[in-house]
Amino acid sequence: MTQDINFMTKTKSLIDNLKSVCANYGLGNDGNEFKIITQVFLYKFLNDKFRYAVKKEMPKLAESENFSIALKSLSEDDYSDLIDALDPNIPRLQPEHLISHLFVKQNDSDFAKLFDDTLRQVSIENADVFSVKSFTGAKDTLFDELTQFISDSSQRDAFAKALINKLFEFSFEEMFEQKYDFFATIFEYLIKDYNTDSGGKYAEYYTPHSVARIMAQILVPEPVKGVKCYDPSAGSGTLLMSLAHEIGEENCTIYSEDISQKSSNMLRLNLVLNNLTHSIPNIIKTNTIALPFYMDTKFEYIVSNPPFKLDFSDFHADLDKDAFKKRFFAGIPNIPKSKKESMSIYLLFIQHIMHSLSDNGKSAIVVPTGFITAQTGIEKKIRERLIENGWLRGVVSMPSNIFASTGTNVSVLLLDKKADNQHIVLMDASKLGETVKEGKNQRTVLKPEEEAKIIDTFNQKIAVEDLSVVVSKEDIAAKNYSFSAGQYFEVKIEYVDITAEEFAEKMNDFETNLQSLFEEGTALDLEIRKQLKVLKYDE
Repeated sequence: MTQDINFMTKTKSLIDNLKSVCANYGLGNDGNEFKIITQVFLYKFLNDKFRYAVKKEMPKLAESENFSIALKSLSEDDYSDLIDALDPNIPRLQPEHLISHLFVKQNDSDFAKLFDDTLRQVSIENADVFSVKSFTGAKDTLFDELTQFISDSSQRDAFAKALINKLFEFSFEEMFEQKYDFFATIFEYLIKDYNTDSGGKYAEYYTPHSVARIMAQILVPEPVKGVKCYDPSAGSGTLLMSLAHEIGEENCTIYSEDISQKSSNMLRLNLVLNNLTHSIPNIIKTNTIALPFYMDTKFEYIVSNPPFKLDFSDFHADLDKDAFKKRFFAGIPNIPKSKKESMSIYLLFIQHIMHSLSDNGKSAIVVPTGFITAQTGIEKKIRERLIENGWLRGVVSMPSNIFASTGTNVSVLLLDKKADNQHIVLMDASKLGETVKEGKNQRTVLKPEEEAKIIDTFNQKIAVEDLSVVVSKEDIAAKNYSFSAGQYFEVKIEYVDITAEEFAEKMNDFETNLQSLFEEGTALDLEIRKQLKVLKYDE
């Protein structure tokens, strides 16, 4: 545990040091700082991953006094055999790509060019595994020419040198040996200034970990293997990481779509840190609704926290084509004359997810709570279809302000193509949690025992007073397809045993009070009539 904390401290210190370098060269809070911090960190991580894997494959390299020189001294054939023997998820580097090589070369003239050229070569030679693709199949570069973000060219060599010196200070290799499981925390720390859930610019990339854990543990109550997991609006991948962790990273392959290049890059980094490098080629940067890359692919598990409202009037007409008729069975929201930004795009994501489920597929979707009770429109049609098809496993309505970035109350919609239609769990968890202040925002945080209560109650299909009900698909149809637990709670009337004398006394009191009220009313009526008679018209 002490070592765990020690490594965590060192890693956070590295991130802080990289940010300090950026600040010293005028890039603190600059729009390009995010690229520099995340890409340099990723280069360091891949460098150390490569060193660790090579030493495992060829122990004599680990025993050598100077790893870089020993690696460089291998014959061309031996080096080629070594590279071929590595796991496909391990980056392919040449000796001159290593941080230790750049560290030795840091005083050479034009070091910034060497630094940028090295990152470019690493990108090219690892494009098949580490590149994010767009809808057209075009691959992005793993690394930008980072020193070009320094506008004063005379400062670029010094900037590159400062970065390399920070990277050289410690190694991740011992962490790989110990198999520490804290890289999810490191990822959050790494991007915390660029990805906040407190209403910041990149709030759309964030789902609270408590919600992610609840979704994953409800979706995967038992071990599974060899499954495909998908998020059509993946952001930085919080939901996918929780799901993969629950299933076991070696037992699943991740697929994702998102329109944002920034979020796709965040997700790539998250996959690398969480031992899911094999899934990077499945990250697609695209407009999932208008240009779905995985239109004909079916998935065993789908998680999503889609955008609720978005102006999609620009591609609205593209959605009403024959190829999408089956996909958008319940319809496409109309374009309003004003407030186009309030168009309910999440309704298209729900329909897309239903279309993308395999025959035994399961899904957890974050939706605005208003969806579960709307009496008309696309919302109602979707709920009717879920009940008719027998795909609803249940709903969990979350506490308000569980997302600090939105005041919208949210619920989690749980779908399962093999759902038990006689035991659908509807849960109202809105009274759980405690309120904490984060900056200017109030946020509701669930305690671990409350998370466990939600998960256990749901998975065991238990009715708990004022928390959950277990109903059949027929019950839901009879309630006009409402998915709200509150509409199924019993109205309780408390009965108190009293004697005949007590009953007579209470009835007498009621009668006396009623008689008094009647008399008051009659007197008031007479007074009003009297006042009306004395009213006169003034000319």
